[in-house]
Amino acid sequence: MTATAELFETEARVRATPEERRSTIVGIVLIALGVYVFWAFGLGSGAGLDARFNLSLQTDRFQDLSWVVDARTLSILVAVIIVGLGIWRVTRSALSWTNISLAIGFGLFSLAFLAWAAAGGQFSLVGMLRSTVLLSVVVVLGALTGLMCERVGIINIGIEGQLLASAFAAVVLSSAFGTIAGLVGALLTGGVLGLLLAWLTIRFHVDQIIAGVVINFLALGLTSLMTARILTDVQTLNAPERISAIRIPFLADIPVLGPMLFDHSFFVYGMFILLVGLHFGLFYTRWGLRSRSVGEHPKAADTAGINVYWVRYRNVVLGGMIAGFGGAFLGLSQVARFEENMTGGIGFIGLAAMIFGRWLPFGALGAGLVFGFSRAVQQKVSILGIGIPSEFLLMLPYIVVIVVVAGVVGKTRPPAADGQPYIKQ
Repeated sequence: MTATAELFETEARVRATPEERRSTIVGIVLIALGVYVFWAFGLGSGAGLDARFNLSLQTDRFQDLSWVVDARTLSILVAVIIVGLGIWRVTRSALSWTNISLAIGFGLFSLAFLAWAAAGGQFSLVGMLRSTVLLSVVVVLGALTGLMCERVGIINIGIEGQLLASAFAAVVLSSAFGTIAGLVGALLTGGVLGLLLAWLTIRFHVDQIIAGVVINFLALGLTSLMTARILTDVQTLNAPERISAIRIPFLADIPVLGPMLFDHSFFVYGMFILLVGLHFGLFYTRWGLRSRSVGEHPKAADTAGINVYWVRYRNVVLGGMIAGFGGAFLGLSQVARFEENMTGGIGFIGLAAMIFGRWLPFGALGAGLVFGFSRAVQQKVSILGIGIPSEFLLMLPYIVVIVVVAGVVGKTRPPAADGQPYIKQ
């Protein structure tokens, strides 16, 4: 072997792979985070001050269930664990655990932060976890909408408009004709906007990003106009009956998990059913195989006898109906009225959750829970009044999304034909 060959071999051994470099970066971030926890929360928490985490709601069977912990001791212990995780990541062992390590690190950081905020007082931990699930529903449904479309090669930027228009239809029709009419109207509205997106992008090959933006502005303009001209004058059309929670017997009495998962409206249960159904459908049925093949290589799918246009139309319309379900939840359960631009960018957060979830249904759930948790923390901390500026607390959920998408996802690969129009030869 020549000296030049030996030099190249040595450089190849020294040069780290992208996964190893990312593991090292995550390790450094975790070490810095652990040091910050020790300095800000471990040394900053008052000695002897306990934080009481309530593990039940006032309506639960076990009303006095709680966890009392010394805030300073917990913060120091968390700091040591996070630093240990960071050192483990720097060694570049078990590269597949990089994202999990980062998630554990930020979860422990949140626990130390909440203990510091609640030192000398009490904090409803189970209430925050329940809020996390509720606040993640629209994000997860928006992510599933995008997933349905992008799995067949159609980028759906119009999720925001589909959610907004569906919420308007749900509120107005529910106020006038009842809850069932509102729910059906929301599903049909989302489906019609999905059909419009499919028609523009598949039939006329309109740029998919532009078509989605058009749908967003169309929905915002129409709902704002009808709110000003109709709902302002006829208040009875903006007063739907709020859909109440359905408490599942026995399961709802389980400490912590009961109020968190088994005491919600049917929208939350429907979201979990959709997740399981989509995962099974995409990876274990003929429909899923055809959808994925159209999103990866539409020409090969066409050659195999699959109607590419029909598969794309069907999935985009079904995705729109999922967005309609999310809009109905927003209008009939979460807010129970319609307000102009009430979605507030949640459709775009859903797209980010889809990317973070790597175009997988349960990945979208995990990403949605991250956003829901950040919003729940923002709401609870603002109630505690610990001196953090309210403007920063309002930014917190979106900062979390930016950090997660930019630094946690790593290298991901969307469907190969994503965003590419198909022209049959």
